[in-house]
Amino acid sequence: MKRLRANIFPTIIALSALSVSASAAFYSVSGLSKLFAGATFEVIIMAGSLEVAKLVIASLLYQYWNTINKLLRTYLTIAAIILVLITSMGIYGFLSAAYQETYQKLVVNENQIEFLENKSKFYEDDVLRYDAELERISGNISTLSNAKATSIQVRDTSAVGGLRSTVSTAELRLAQQRIGVEEENRKEVNAKRTVAADSLQSIQLKILALQNNSDTVGELGPLQYLSGLTGTPMDKIINWLLLVIIFVFDPLAISLVIAANFAFAQANQKNLYGEYEDDLYDDDDDDPWEDEQEETYPDVKDIEVNAEEIDANDFIVVDEEEVPHPQRILQKGPSQHRVLYSDGSERKVDKNDDIIRYL
Repeated sequence: MKRLRANIFPTIIALSALSVSASAAFYSVSGLSKLFAGATFEVIIMAGSLEVAKLVIASLLYQYWNTINKLLRTYLTIAAIILVLITSMGIYGFLSAAYQETYQKLVVNENQIEFLENKSKFYEDDVLRYDAELERISGNISTLSNAKATSIQVRDTSAVGGLRSTVSTAELRLAQQRIGVEEENRKEVNAKRTVAADSLQSIQLKILALQNNSDTVGELGPLQYLSGLTGTPMDKIINWLLLVIIFVFDPLAISLVIAANFAFAQANQKNLYGEYEDDLYDDDDDDPWEDEQEETYPDVKDIEVNAEEIDANDFIVVDEEEVPHPQRILQKGPSQHRVLYSDGSERKVDKNDDIIRYL
């Protein structure tokens, strides 16, 4: 259980590293396969193997940095950097292709809206023209409706003075005829206006539906808002966003892999005898050696030692100034180990030193 508890957090780090690395590998492989569409399957195999190799190189360099051949170490470092750049290029290609696909939908949507707006303007002008025509016809009808019969004098020899007063209805009949014509014109214009108004309303509804299209508004709405807020073209905003993502994505995966190696090394430190450091008994615990001796020789503790029989002159001091000597390894590292000396001090010793070999 102690070993399990000690490895919980390193395992979480390792799982996080694998998830980020797997995501980066997926986007990178997908992006590279789109760049070389003529050999998609082959590119997927190549890019996948390179992604795995990149993680292995990161772990290898961390664990054997001071022991690996310098030329090989330099080459692997350069290779890891180049692989990070290749992965970043693949991620950039994948995300930019996804953006371009959505942006093309937006362009088509905007073109449709522009076409419908031009068509809407045409019908709107028609409606205004028909309204003006109807107003003119209504004015004419109102004027003609005010026409009345007029009194006139006609020559009549039988009348006194040779003139006779009468009423002329010719103008009234003419006005009534004109009113009938204007009424027919008003019906015709009103029918045309109704058709134009219905067409205008239908087009405006289509424009509203396109403007509220959930596919493009939901995906590019925030970018459009930022573009309008900052006055920066949307292409520049998405380019900055993609650069931020690729500069964080793959370097984070490499860092988490190295952190997982470090965490597991710290959680599983061993001493000279291959024992885990946190498995050793504390100073306050009973010594297992004493327990074993008591079980084997139960009467040993009953032996009484006569202090008078022990004479200090029986001991010969070889060297009053004792030289500290290494006792055990406290912590193992990639190139150096931390060693405990007899005087209680701790020192770092190269792992290939003879002191380490003979411990």
